[in-house]
Amino acid sequence: MPLRRSGMQAGWMVLASLFFATMSVCIKYAAIYFNTFELVCYRGAVGVVIMGALCRHQGVSLATPVPMMHVWRTVVGVTSLSAWFYSIAHLPLATAMTLNYMSGIWVAMFLIGGTLVMGKLQDASRQGPMVLTLLAGFAGVVMILRPTIEQNQLFAGLIGLLSGLISALAYMQVAALGRMGEPETRTVFYFSLGACVTGAVCMLFTGVHEWTWPEALWLLPIGVLAAMGQLCMTRAYTSGATLVVANLQYSGIVFSALYGLFLFGDDVSAMGWVGMGLIIASGIAATALRSRSLPNAPAQEH
Repeated sequence: MPLRRSGMQAGWMVLASLFFATMSVCIKYAAIYFNTFELVCYRGAVGVVIMGALCRHQGVSLATPVPMMHVWRTVVGVTSLSAWFYSIAHLPLATAMTLNYMSGIWVAMFLIGGTLVMGKLQDASRQGPMVLTLLAGFAGVVMILRPTIEQNQLFAGLIGLLSGLISALAYMQVAALGRMGEPETRTVFYFSLGACVTGAVCMLFTGVHEWTWPEALWLLPIGVLAAMGQLCMTRAYTSGATLVVANLQYSGIVFSALYGLFLFGDDVSAMGWVGMGLIIASGIAATALRSRSLPNAPAQEH
């Protein structure tokens, strides 16, 4: 039973990674016609409609007893998203992706650091094998992407590093909202609303491009995939062990690399294939460790 539960938790994060990787493909095409903040705004707008409809269908009220937690989640989430887009614009894509995917390492550091501060040294040491699988997964990311950075890209590199750091804060806030009993649909609704409003405000300064309906059709799959990815990711962090979920997030790199191979003709080196295998193996190991070492732990223990 614990193995089945861990498998379901793993499935939510892998599915979220697939949604986000597919969304990135759509963004690659849509970025020809729309600037960054237009994409953020429209992506959020579609998410508001979808999550609002889901909340109504499920009878979930939009009233929340923890409004400031949603505000903080939205602030760190949208800030991380903006920093990531900035790093993509000013760094090689592989470098920007790698820096953003360091969020899993930051999550581990925050959790273990918090445990040490609370004086629970034994609990921190028990997380050692899980952290090793996380590091192995990140090594697989580096093997696939092989990032580089030039001297004149140091500022953009710092922004990319901050995108991963702030992402970790956002993921931990998602987990905290889950522990407070907040429904996933409500959490994603408020994040989508925040992205929409932030993008709209920034568009006042960056401008709005003229577009045609064929071009605008890219916005629908971007919004739908983003909403579904956020929903699955939120459910994974709400119901799963944080370090396991952070590790499985790396599966998005595998999906992105395969999309690049089959859709854009990108080459995957022998080291890249080994990196994919390492990511998959680390995800399986993390799930197995969770099931074996904490068989009776509640789903939300971190």
